[in-house]
Amino acid sequence: MSGKSLFISDLHLAPERPGIIRLFEKFVDEVAIHAGTLYILGDFLEYWIGDDDKAAGLDPVFAALSRLHQAGTEIKLMHGNRDFLVGRKSARRYHFDIIDDPSLIDINRQQVLLMHGDLLCTDDIPYQNFRRKVRSRTVQGIFLTLPLFVRERIARSLRNTSEKATAYKSEDIMDVNQQTVEDTMKTQNADVLIHGHTHRPGIHEFELDGKTVKRIVLGDWYEDGNYLRINDNNEFELVRFS
Repeated sequence: MSGKSLFISDLHLAPERPGIIRLFEKFVDEVAIHAGTLYILGDFLEYWIGDDDKAAGLDPVFAALSRLHQAGTEIKLMHGNRDFLVGRKSARRYHFDIIDDPSLIDINRQQVLLMHGDLLCTDDIPYQNFRRKVRSRTVQGIFLTLPLFVRERIARSLRNTSEKATAYKSEDIMDVNQQTVEDTMKTQNADVLIHGHTHRPGIHEFELDGKTVKRIVLGDWYEDGNYLRINDNNEFELVRFS
């Protein structure tokens, strides 16, 4: 095992997308199983309605996580805007640790800030207002008391509403706000920011307080897979996987 870390996000795994589930299994067995730590930065699942969900159709996903755990790879999962109800029971059952958004880690003496990325999209005011509501403990507590079939209907309705709203929003509004990025990196004293959510993979360098910093965007897994690795030159590298 190399001990190096890998980063993925926005797989949006769901029974309706069996091809991507198989691709994730392949990624686990061919790539991730050789890593020291796999960081999943949100929207691993298309949706999650509570740890009492039977998660029909996702058994291969959780079996793959078990294989990773047995191989000695640590799994760190961050909530996204689709799967923020993944809780401690699921973490214990499926062998991963839930990490905060944001989280700061040290890689090769660089301070690396990990985020899902939606908190950086501050131009999308309606979304930020909605996020604050659904992330409140009160709202979540009420939701989790509802029968599973009711939660399922609500989740599907919210997905449909989100897709319709997104279709009418400009590309700029749905992207990160650069000033928010800079303010966040300053507050955290970060040299590198890694996030997903926007589905716009790339490595962006810019000057911040007299030093060159990086913002690395992870891609989604809608057509093929991709991940971020640290190569033999200790550089961050985005890799497509199919």
